[in-house]
Amino acid sequence: MKFEELNLLPALLQALAERGYDTPTAIQAQTIPMLLEGRDVIASAQTGTGKTAAFMLPALQRLMTGGARPAPKRRGAGAPRVLVLAPTRELAQQVATQSAHYGQHSRLRTVCLFGGAPYPPQYRALEQGVDVLVATPGRLIDHIERGRIDLSHLRMLVLDEADRMLDMGFQEDVDRICALTPALRQTVLFSATIDGAIGRLAARLTREAVRIEADIERSAPLAIEQRVHFADDRAHKYRLLDRVLEGVGDGQSIVFMATKRDAEALANKLLVEGHTAAALHGDMNQRERDRTILRLRRGGVRTLVATDVAARGIDVPGVTHVINFDLPRQAENYVHRIGRTGRAGARGIAVSLANPTERGTLRQIERYTGSAIPTHVLPGLEPRARERTAAPSRPRSHSTNGRNARPHWRAGR
Repeated sequence: MKFEELNLLPALLQALAERGYDTPTAIQAQTIPMLLEGRDVIASAQTGTGKTAAFMLPALQRLMTGGARPAPKRRGAGAPRVLVLAPTRELAQQVATQSAHYGQHSRLRTVCLFGGAPYPPQYRALEQGVDVLVATPGRLIDHIERGRIDLSHLRMLVLDEADRMLDMGFQEDVDRICALTPALRQTVLFSATIDGAIGRLAARLTREAVRIEADIERSAPLAIEQRVHFADDRAHKYRLLDRVLEGVGDGQSIVFMATKRDAEALANKLLVEGHTAAALHGDMNQRERDRTILRLRRGGVRTLVATDVAARGIDVPGVTHVINFDLPRQAENYVHRIGRTGRAGARGIAVSLANPTERGTLRQIERYTGSAIPTHVLPGLEPRARERTAAPSRPRSHSTNGRNARPHWRAGR
């Protein structure tokens, strides 16, 4: 299937062609027709499946065929017709950037609101008019209370990564925002899972919604080779990391750590060793985080050391390696982390460093993804205790579906 078969407007097709996109992903092929029909959609899709375009393209098309921008009821307020709620500032910025790209051949304006940034520039952006508003819940509530946002003209409401929003404690804010929108709006909810609290939220907000599930295994496989290296202790992990970073070459890497303190410490250690490294974590203010991400995009940072604040919303094509120095506490975050590489069809490598205390976490990740992660051993850095049979050390490609991989937990004991 090609994008031309989805009945998208020429201006949108031109924008897609200019970015090199001609074939929709599974989630896009299933979601776009439903949204163009005006249906509510509840979709389950993992990171890297193209879900932003799945809701943004039909949203822009509705605006492009829906006439002039309405005047807000309150003077000086912005009156968006599409609202996208995102859990983090990084994801909000990414969605807003893609909205601007896809809508570049129209007169539609996208505004992005998030916490940690000064208010006056956001005020000015709203006063110039807004068609698509992308916002984090807390900052949006602030603007609503200040009389800067009028949601009475909203035509489409999108909750992106709704599960993450609830995990971060935004349930009350989301309910409050939704109560201010028109009852006849179109509602779209994207989440990695759509049961439990997410299912109850979806039931409250949607009407006769189409339910779509398109995970990575049923869509085109991501070109990500996954590996796990077993380490005896943390010092062994540092030696393994040094060797892995040597193999990054001209690419860029993101190293994930469990804590902000460890991320800062490792970034400083790498800088001393001559790497162009930087840290990214939640204690940094917005200006520092924006500056770090911009340096990463421009190639000024070759190794980003981050906590899970960077697991979603960072889209940098030059990232060839993701390294889990510490395995994530939740298996779902593993998928989001490794999705920072292998973007837009490029190849990527995801390396996990696991010590004996992380065996259970690794099993949970493999059960969640439905695939085994092949074990690799680096010559001279072999672990004292083999947890399972090691794969050959020569490079081998493994997509995230891993259909032929099998764990060998008892081997070598």
